[in-house]
Amino acid sequence: MILPKPVRALALASTVLIVFLMFQLLKRPPPVKEPRIIYPDMKTDPNLEETHEPEGKLWRADDYAADNPNSPRINATILSLVRNEEVNGMVQSMRDLERTWNHKFNYPWTFFNDVPFTEDFKTKTRAQTNAPCYYELIPKEHWAVPNWINHDLVRESGKMLAEEGTQYGNMISYHQMCRWNSGKFYHHPALKNVRYYWRVEPKVHFFCDVDYDVFRYMQDHNKTYGFTINLYDDPKSIPSLWPETMRFAEAHPEYLKNDTDNARAWLEDKQRRPEHNKNANGYSTCHFWSNFEIADMEFWRSKAYEDYFNHLDRAGGFFYERWGDAPVHSIALGLFEDASKIHWFRDIGYQHIPYFNCPNSPKCTGCRKGLFTDGEDFLYKEDCRPNWFKYVGMG
Repeated sequence: MILPKPVRALALASTVLIVFLMFQLLKRPPPVKEPRIIYPDMKTDPNLEETHEPEGKLWRADDYAADNPNSPRINATILSLVRNEEVNGMVQSMRDLERTWNHKFNYPWTFFNDVPFTEDFKTKTRAQTNAPCYYELIPKEHWAVPNWINHDLVRESGKMLAEEGTQYGNMISYHQMCRWNSGKFYHHPALKNVRYYWRVEPKVHFFCDVDYDVFRYMQDHNKTYGFTINLYDDPKSIPSLWPETMRFAEAHPEYLKNDTDNARAWLEDKQRRPEHNKNANGYSTCHFWSNFEIADMEFWRSKAYEDYFNHLDRAGGFFYERWGDAPVHSIALGLFEDASKIHWFRDIGYQHIPYFNCPNSPKCTGCRKGLFTDGEDFLYKEDCRPNWFKYVGMG
């Protein structure tokens, strides 16, 4: 008996569908991209080990209500340099940090912009927190290109940086931002009576519940700076930064900590990526990725750092090259501060595309333990944590 043509077509389609479904069920799932490391002397990523809170005294979320004038909060703020058009990305970052930490401690948010904040920005950000929010305008003299900078040279340098593929090399506002973050933000009148800050940028993620006051931790344990991610920089952006630093150090040896106490070896390493050290003229380019930093502004306000920043500022590299606040902060910390006062917040899960700090902790969700990047494999070579662990440790 010959089946009607439509029936035969339906039977054939059903057979093909069954075969396809069986294939999907039986085929092997694609391999999961496991976290890995690139350096053989770091046998395993420390974030694969079980992660705990820091040792010592910790302040818990008792009496930290936003309206409690007698709370244990100290003079600290969450700080963000952000544009009005970045409000949605800022809201996302706020939701993450409020959910994992600040809804318990209610530290204020302080936002900075070189133009006035819109009412839309203020309304949307205030809705994310019970803590006070402050909206500050950067003084023109803190943001403007200094009068000793040659604008023609800046334009030519920007073209060269762009031709070399240096990211943001030809964007003057990026240079202004780096300079402000390096040596101006802590002079803003709104921060006059503030000592500690937690820097937060738009479009970042926080993954882990943090159940202690991080600012109190910094104060009680005499910590100057806290980081999560430690990277190499692009040598093309900072070729004269280290030579200028050495000129300053030779003129001011009194500011240098003893090499047995500081992190100079981390700054000068040339074993892992010798081409970086060569192209940066003696600097490994290792730095703390400063889009996350929890720090004591008394260090930036110190005579050593102020003199160092002013020396760099006069040299012009914030505009003739693309000196970033991350290497400037890191070099100063590595030379002028005891390494023991720099803390790796390994228990704070964090992402700023494309890098992660992912602890192995039941307090973390949405972050695969030990993951450094979910990008291409070549990004793993940008991880400078092995150098930090080698020369300083994991404190």
